[in-house]
Amino acid sequence: MDIKKLARPNIRSLRAYHAEVVPCKVKLDANESPYGIKVLDTVMTNRYPDPSAKELRGLVAKDLKVKPENVLHGNGSDEIISNLIMTFGGPVLYPVPTFSMYGIISQAIGESKVVIPLDKDFDLDLNRMLKSIKKEGPKLIFLSSPNNPTGNSFSSEKISGIIRQSKGLVIVDEAYQQFSDKDSFVPLLEKYRNLVVLRTLSKVGLAGLRVGFMIADKDIINEVNKVRLPFNLNSLSQKAASDALKNKKLMRSSISAIIAERKRLFREMADMEGIGPYPSDANFILFRVNDADRIFRGLLRKGVLVRDMTGTVEDCLRVTVGTPGENTVFLKALKKLL
Repeated sequence: MDIKKLARPNIRSLRAYHAEVVPCKVKLDANESPYGIKVLDTVMTNRYPDPSAKELRGLVAKDLKVKPENVLHGNGSDEIISNLIMTFGGPVLYPVPTFSMYGIISQAIGESKVVIPLDKDFDLDLNRMLKSIKKEGPKLIFLSSPNNPTGNSFSSEKISGIIRQSKGLVIVDEAYQQFSDKDSFVPLLEKYRNLVVLRTLSKVGLAGLRVGFMIADKDIINEVNKVRLPFNLNSLSQKAASDALKNKKLMRSSISAIIAERKRLFREMADMEGIGPYPSDANFILFRVNDADRIFRGLLRKGVLVRDMTGTVEDCLRVTVGTPGENTVFLKALKKLL
């Protein structure tokens, strides 16, 4: 039996998202927060979790100044992206380079993709996007801002222009928004009915819980909720995330520490010859370097794991902002290799 022939054609040609576990002393490759939260509260494991995540959604709604009916929970943002595409279909349009799961999930579900390269400044190419919107009529447009892997926020005016011209939904993925001084698009939900905002707790110390949210018009929420699997967010994740949102002091402190270290990393990298760091509004820095493969392997030999982005952005690596000690180890190793 040829198992591959049993799979649908769109799955046969699909490459799985690669999240390799590489032994290292300093892990700076996955855009995780270096600051975690211990979960010690007792959760009854013999009962199914609250299918509506009522308490957690209420806390998120309060934090973002929206109504609970405008919030839907997911097993990380990935599940919400999948549910959106499953609900509304394609074509699915997004700029590149960006978060790879938009394309992977679209292809896995069997929906067509429309990709538009970013301009030379890693911003949206508005003219090309508007032409594609008019020609292709995408049902969904994904815009990651701040963008992964480039780190920059897209022009708010360009995003608003796309929202106004689109007859489908425009999803602004704000996974890294808490590290940026740019305004969130959440307050614009009342102005634009076709706007959806994604948020996650994965970048602020809760990556192990897999908790994400979409914030949108209640009619959009209701449609996507039809394909959401029951009990999709487990009891431990709901409890730990709720506790973290009730006491945000630790989370705010870690975000401030990461922003301060990001500035230090950028400043010191910018002073090195042969390194070109790009400004970042996220918890990582994309940087261009001569002989990126040699630098990547050299860092790994010294126990420092960063992300090799050469297949996505030529001659570039990406480093996650770690603790002050981790960042110092990275900087010293990088200087020696240069």
